[in-house]
Amino acid sequence: MDIKQMSLEITGENGTIYAFKVDDGFSVVNLDFDTSDKSLKFLDENDLSEFLMKNEFQFRGILHNKSRESFYKGFKLEFSLIDGKDITEFKNRENIIVKDKGRIFVISDKDKVSIPEVYTDASYDEVLSRGAFCVLRKNLDGVYESSEFFCNCQDSSSAELEAVIKALEVYDDDLRIITDSQYVRKGITEWIIHWKLNDWHTANGTKAKNIEMWKKLELLCENRRVEFGYVKAHNNHFENEYCDFMARIKRES
Repeated sequence: MDIKQMSLEITGENGTIYAFKVDDGFSVVNLDFDTSDKSLKFLDENDLSEFLMKNEFQFRGILHNKSRESFYKGFKLEFSLIDGKDITEFKNRENIIVKDKGRIFVISDKDKVSIPEVYTDASYDEVLSRGAFCVLRKNLDGVYESSEFFCNCQDSSSAELEAVIKALEVYDDDLRIITDSQYVRKGITEWIIHWKLNDWHTANGTKAKNIEMWKKLELLCENRRVEFGYVKAHNNHFENEYCDFMARIKRES
């Protein structure tokens, strides 16, 4: 996938309508975005405007996810879009997102290759600030390996992230990670691309959380194939329920 890097600046405001300027270093596009009805109007016609319109769903995702407080004149953001990215395929939770030696793409469950699967889940007690997680590997011969660990995190989301990191540390071959954390799955396959280009800032201009952990996870994904699948939590899925149970037992111990 080709990634285009750009800068965005809010150059003016009139009620709920904000004037934006987008620059890719070669062309500039001015546009208006109405925060009340989410309407988007392109004011210039050039190669950059054609690119933005072609990838409008991605671009709108950035605008729609911005907090109300981040809409003000002078706000600046470095961002990127993946040319031709199929948003529908990435959003389909039944699909598998693949990171393969620098490439990121989506495959359906029926097209998945034969590699070991690793299931992870964490259990975190916010009151006691205490958590643990379970890593369950299913080898190609159907044999399971289970390990439980205490975590060093301060919330449930980072505990889920730590569980996946540990799985990739313990096993250094190609893997399919199955997690019930969209935070982990989307973070490592989508959000991290934009965070890195923007000095680890989100579309709201705030620093991303768990930066060092994300850097470590990305490093562990290099030079091999790591697939990220999703399973809904507490939905009678054997491996996920097992990991949840063992993580809770470890945490309570």
